Amino acid sequence: MNFSVSDFIRIRWGLLFLAAAISLAAIMTATARNRVHQAQAEQTQLTMQARDIRARSSRMLDEERELRGKIALFQQLRTRGIIGPEERLNWVEQIEKIKATRRLFEFQYEIAPQKSLGAVTGDYEFMVSAMSLNMPLLHEDDLLGFLADLQGAVHAHLLARDCSIERSAQAQEDAQEDRMAAQLQASCAIDWITVREKRQ
Repeated sequence: MNFSVSDFIRIRWGLLFLAAAISLAAIMTATARNRVHQAQAEQTQLTMQARDIRARSSRMLDEERELRGKIALFQQLRTRGIIGPEERLNWVEQIEKIKATRRLFEFQYEIAPQKSLGAVTGDYEFMVSAMSLNMPLLHEDDLLGFLADLQGAVHAHLLARDCSIERSAQAQEDAQEDRMAAQLQASCAIDWITVREKRQ
């Protein structure tokens, strides 16, 4: 089938419309692709922002929990009287009271002068007074009961750093004389820990 010039003249407007439609479709396709890419980029950015917000929110929650924990610990220490100056005279009185209540053997102890532990939290620093204790025991529970009673009675945190218990050499001699004898001898190094306001 042959087309003449007159045929082309007749369909020229159709061809022009077809060319225009193809051009318009190409432009719309390119625009749509650009918008899809732009939307994907925006979605990626929003996803990253959301992830960042979640991470910051999680950090804030962790910091809030940590702060609440510190406040609770501070209140607990304040309630127990651990925050403030050491009450050395009260410590001595409580030791004598527990010794009498539990009917313990006479024992020796010495509390060294207070010094800083070097740990500082805000406006407060941890202080320690080291005590050496030599105590004759009828049995191990005498020492455990003494330390438990002492921890509950004084305004300080007690930390037994080192304790050793040995069989008493005097026990056999006293047993032969039919006297109640200390069976064991305990030696302990105990830290009395308090918290005070940092000195300027």
